Amino acid sequence: MRLLCIITDKSNPLLWRGWVRQEKVIEKVRKGVRKKVIRTLGHWSLKKSGKNLSLRKVVGRMFVKHKFQINYSFELESSPYKIPKLMQTQSNKLDFNGQNIYVGFDVHLKSWRVTILTEKLAHKTFSQDPSPGILYDYLVKNFPGATYHSAYEAGFCGYWIHNKLKALGINSMVVNPADIPTTDKEKVQKEDSRDSRKIAACLRSGQLTAIHVPLCKTLDDRSLVRTRASLVKDLSRCKNRVKSFLYFHGVELPESLQRLNGRWPKRYTNWLKSIEFQEQSARLALDALVTSGENLRTLVLNVTKQINVLSKTPTYADQVMLLKTIPGIGLITAMIVALELETIERFESMDKLASFIGLIPSTKSSGEQDKVGGITKRGQHLLRSAIIESAWIAARIDPALNASYHSYCKRMQANQAIVRIAKKLVSRIKYVLKNNRPYECKIVN
Repeated sequence: MRLLCIITDKSNPLLWRGWVRQEKVIEKVRKGVRKKVIRTLGHWSLKKSGKNLSLRKVVGRMFVKHKFQINYSFELESSPYKIPKLMQTQSNKLDFNGQNIYVGFDVHLKSWRVTILTEKLAHKTFSQDPSPGILYDYLVKNFPGATYHSAYEAGFCGYWIHNKLKALGINSMVVNPADIPTTDKEKVQKEDSRDSRKIAACLRSGQLTAIHVPLCKTLDDRSLVRTRASLVKDLSRCKNRVKSFLYFHGVELPESLQRLNGRWPKRYTNWLKSIEFQEQSARLALDALVTSGENLRTLVLNVTKQINVLSKTPTYADQVMLLKTIPGIGLITAMIVALELETIERFESMDKLASFIGLIPSTKSSGEQDKVGGITKRGQHLLRSAIIESAWIAARIDPALNASYHSYCKRMQANQAIVRIAKKLVSRIKYVLKNNRPYECKIVN
């Protein structure tokens, strides 16, 4: 026979309530006959700790199904022992403690496409304004107490989203878009929703590898070097426009200006300004190009001076001094290496460093065929171009690199040989920065 058992005392009007098999259990509990009570109710356990006996209830199927929470304890009046008693109460509050929530989102200028996955289910895919705070508020409201994980593709937005998500307590990850597993169908039918679901699913399954996120100071200082590189490209385009303009109108360079090699000395600028055309319109067009070139040249000069000042700060002075001991590396290249690599310790091996720069060959193997192509398109383009330019100079100055270059040229073309010299130059950069020792030009027998 099952009866409803209710135990009360003076301090707590409702100590325990539940269905029991025998009515005499109430009297046994009040008299403190705990061992018999435990035998009568098979779902109780007795634990002795010092002088106190604790009576705890083993939660069964009812607890899991109805989400009861145990949060009450009491001491019987007639018992000399302190018996913590557990009471089951129902709560309507959400609690995701110990659970992981995975968020993948596709970043755009005006909106984000977000997909949220739990450990077993897909929650929702939706659009939101481009704000980390809005995403965090949604997660806290719908999944309180959970551990949040997020991932998005590196792109035009930089790393400010990652930094804000980390500050809000979200385990954020920035990934290379080329490293996300993608099927051929997803390449043909590309959609923002599909991309966000793919990122979230790969994040949950552990298939994503995070890229290195530089420090904020490194990003700010790096922007100065990259801006100079952009200005140099613009200046080269402007000089090519002037050459094309002169050739289009049949204007030939004087004998004294034939060997400028792309330089714009003062006498060349004065000659451009003295050229006469039949119509004033052509003169105005050339003046506009010349003025644009002079302005860009001034900007490049000013930025170069600022980079020189930055290289003398305590953060970069030692690295620049060590790098400049390597043949072919000057001030600008040394600053590019220091800012793009940030720290040499994050590269476990020479192969990973060469892969980051983009000095490894592409391969295509199938069956018995094994083809090795040119260097891959992946890599840091500014750093790779700077090192290859330095390799041309180092191959003339460094005796060891000079001997290696001529040895390579016997069995390959010069542009292929210089890539191998550039990789040797990277090996010297790694040694200098890791061991904090200047480079010495020697030939090892």
